[in-house]
Amino acid sequence: MNVSDFDFELPEDLIAQYPPAERGQSRLLVLAREAGTVEHTTFDRLPDSLRAGDLLVLNDTRVFPARLLGHRVPSGGAVECLLIRDSGLGTRDSGVGSSQEWEALMHPGQKLKPGAQVLFERDGRCLHGEVLERHFHGRRTIRLWTDGGQDVTETIERIGHMPLPPYIRRSDEPSDRERYQTVYAREGGSVAAPTAGLHFTPRLLDALASKGVERTTITLHVGYGTFKPVRVGHVEEHVVDAEHYTVTPAAADALTRALGEGRRIVAVGTTTTRALESITVEDETINPTTAETRVFIRPGHRFRLVSGLVTNFHLPRSSLLMLVAAFAGREQIMAVYREAVATRYRFYSYGDAMLII
Repeated sequence: MNVSDFDFELPEDLIAQYPPAERGQSRLLVLAREAGTVEHTTFDRLPDSLRAGDLLVLNDTRVFPARLLGHRVPSGGAVECLLIRDSGLGTRDSGVGSSQEWEALMHPGQKLKPGAQVLFERDGRCLHGEVLERHFHGRRTIRLWTDGGQDVTETIERIGHMPLPPYIRRSDEPSDRERYQTVYAREGGSVAAPTAGLHFTPRLLDALASKGVERTTITLHVGYGTFKPVRVGHVEEHVVDAEHYTVTPAAADALTRALGEGRRIVAVGTTTTRALESITVEDETINPTTAETRVFIRPGHRFRLVSGLVTNFHLPRSSLLMLVAAFAGREQIMAVYREAVATRYRFYSYGDAMLII
C-alpha cells in the first residue's frame, strides 16, 4: 500500500494552535463504521453515543516538561534539548555529584559533539549537561546534573518547558502546563500528550459513569516517535519506535470481564489502542503486563480487543492516520477527513475529536 494513499489537503488555518477556551467544548464527529453514517456534535455529548456496559480505556500517562532551553559553555551559543528517554543510568560521580543520563534531541546538532558542555537556567535553578555520545537524526546521549545536590528530576520539572508538538508554531505558555495534560494524568514519562484524552473533564467522566459506562486506565508513555514522519514509499516498510506500556491487574481484570461478556471496549486515543492491541490474549483472559510495544497498526490489522475509538484528527501520511484507517477502512476514513476539512474541524493535538463505533 502506498503512503500517498493517506494524503489529503489540509488548510494551515485548521491546525489548532491553542486549545478551546474551555476543556470539553471541542466538536465531535461520530462515525458509525458499519452503517457509514456521520453525526456532528460536541464532545460533552459523548455519553449520547456510548451505552451502559461499554468499557472506556484511558491512558493515564503524564507529560513532563521535557524541553530544555539553555546555552553552550563557554561560548554562550543557544541550545535546545528535548529529553526523550531516561536511560536509567543514574550515577554518582565525584566530579558532578548525582546525575542522570538521557537520550535527547539537541539543536544545533552539528556543533554539539561528545564533550560539549551546556547549561540550562530558569527561575534561579541550574541544570548542567555534557554530551556523551552522538547518534543519528540529531539524537545525543547527555548527562545532566545540578549544583548543590539538588534533585535532577525536580529541577527538570521546575525549569523545563512543555514539549508542544512541532506543528504548534508558538512558544509554550504557562497555561499549557495544565491544558497539554489530561485531567487523569498520573504516571510521568511522556514527551507528548495522549491528545484524545485532553477533551475529558471530571464532569464528563461522572456523566459517563452515571450512564453505566465502565472505565479503566492503562499506561503507555508516548515517545517522540509519535511525530516520526513516514519517509518510505510503501506503508509496509515503515518502522515505528518502541514505547513502554503497563497494564495493571485492575485493568487486566476489567478488560477480561468486558471481553468475556461481549461488551464494547472503547479506546481513548491511538496510544491506548496500540497498547491494547499489543496485549497477549489467552483463552479470553488478559494478564497484567509491563512491556514495550513495537506494533505498527495499519490496514489489514485484525483488531482483537478494541471495538470503539476516540481520537483526534491526524497528520496526512502519518502512522496514526494509518491506524485509524485500519480500524474504520481507508476509503471511509479519507472521506470523513475530507468532510472534516470542508466543515472546518480543528486538527491535531489541540483540535477536535472523532468517535468511531
